[in-house]
Amino acid sequence: MSDEIREERIVREEPGVVRHEVVRTRDSGGAAGWWVAAFVAVVAIIGIVFWMNSQPGDAQLQAAQDQGRAQAALDSATAQAQAAASSAAVASSNAADSMARSTQAAADSAKAAAEHTARTAQDAASNASDTVSEPAPQNPQ
Repeated sequence: MSDEIREERIVREEPGVVRHEVVRTRDSGGAAGWWVAAFVAVVAIIGIVFWMNSQPGDAQLQAAQDQGRAQAALDSATAQAQAAASSAAVASSNAADSMARSTQAAADSAKAAAEHTARTAQDAASNASDTVSEPAPQNPQ
């Protein structure tokens, strides 16, 4: 098929002159433009259908909100648990320090009491030996 369409007209004019007119027109490809336009339209329709179906519905939005709330609650609980564990560790350390000080104070007190008891016992023994070493006065009768 040729891109050129030839059209021939014969025009007769009065006083006997015959003139031939040849009109040449170019055909721009016929239906190719329509095929391109149809393809673009089909792609646009498919795109619109896809876009309309991919929008989240109310149930999907509610599920996403619920999931976000649950995640936030979990994060908050984790932070609170970590803070409680940290406080417990500090309290445990303080209790251990207090117990160590109390144990040391009790040991020091027991040592002081033992030393005092030892001195008292030594003094008592010394007094007892002084009493025993002096002879008792005898009464002459």
